[in-house]
Amino acid sequence: MNPDALPFDADTMLTGLREWVECESPTFDAASVNRMMDLASRALVLAGARIERVAGRMGCGDCVRATFPHAAPDVPGILVMGHLDTVHPIGTLEKLPFRREGNRAWGPGILDMKGGNYLSLEAIRQLQRAGQRTKLPITVLFTSDEEIGSPSTRDLIEAEASRHKYVLVPEPARPDGGVVTGRYAIARFNLEATGRPSHAGARLGEGRSAIREMARKLIEIEDMTTESCTFSVGVIHGGAWVNCVTTTCTGEALSMAKRQEDLDRGVAAMLGLRGSSNEVQFKVTRGVTRPVWEPDVRGMALYETANGIAQGLGYTINPQSSGGGSDGNFTGAMGIPTLDGLGVAGAGAHTLDEHIQVDSLAYRGKLMAGLLMALA
Repeated sequence: MNPDALPFDADTMLTGLREWVECESPTFDAASVNRMMDLASRALVLAGARIERVAGRMGCGDCVRATFPHAAPDVPGILVMGHLDTVHPIGTLEKLPFRREGNRAWGPGILDMKGGNYLSLEAIRQLQRAGQRTKLPITVLFTSDEEIGSPSTRDLIEAEASRHKYVLVPEPARPDGGVVTGRYAIARFNLEATGRPSHAGARLGEGRSAIREMARKLIEIEDMTTESCTFSVGVIHGGAWVNCVTTTCTGEALSMAKRQEDLDRGVAAMLGLRGSSNEVQFKVTRGVTRPVWEPDVRGMALYETANGIAQGLGYTINPQSSGGGSDGNFTGAMGIPTLDGLGVAGAGAHTLDEHIQVDSLAYRGKLMAGLLMALA
């Protein structure tokens, strides 16, 4: 069946997606993430799926695993994998309300990646309505902590992926409309500076500020950036009283590299950082790491299938390796044919300008439907 014949309607899809977008679901608010999982679970059940709710851990929300009826349910099939947590804190809707202007629609998480998850579900529904049966069984896995590196779900993701033949990840499309066939390695680090307390007004000279030490290290860390490995500090917490010299300051840093060996060198450099004097301490501990996912023959064959479908729909999708890790890092690194960046087109992810191109809900939905039908 030609997926172009399926009656995807972007306006109707946007109406359904709006409910998902207006259910704010920041990673660190497990209850809010679970409310989003409730919405998704209901939609999946209505689409005919059998739902399994996987309890969250490490303070994160639940995950949802959905399987659809198939004549050969035990054959390794297609895993459609996405996250429903966002970086936007509760209350972002006040600054970034859902709205539409022409072919653009805004809202927290609409691009990364509720739009892609929603179009994937719509692709499954469209195939069902058309009476089309896929050659392989389909599983959908919605997770709850991708935006913090998937510390509580990596084992679940890898276990589920190992039972499948293909993995499709509807993260946002690349700026040129392309898809992702590989991703860079990413490492997170926890930073802690320790100084010496004193009264900032009466005995300032006796203290050693942890905030000042963190400021020094922030510059040192970011100045380590090269073309092969980048470093950035994105979180800092320190101080409680302005009249106290701060004893402790903590932070989080991120490093990204195109090659694993470059990241390994970056990790070693980070772990080797020390305090700038004997009067202060600076400690770096390693956090979550996403492995390099390098394009391989089977992954590129999956891409060629997708590009053939896209060309039949009247456009071309370019393959590319990308920064900004996803859970595709894990499955691609496992050697499972993985295609990422299959979601909606748009821009402004992680900002107050996050938006999608509304028409991409339909034409990217058709691409997903075509892939689900073609893979064998």
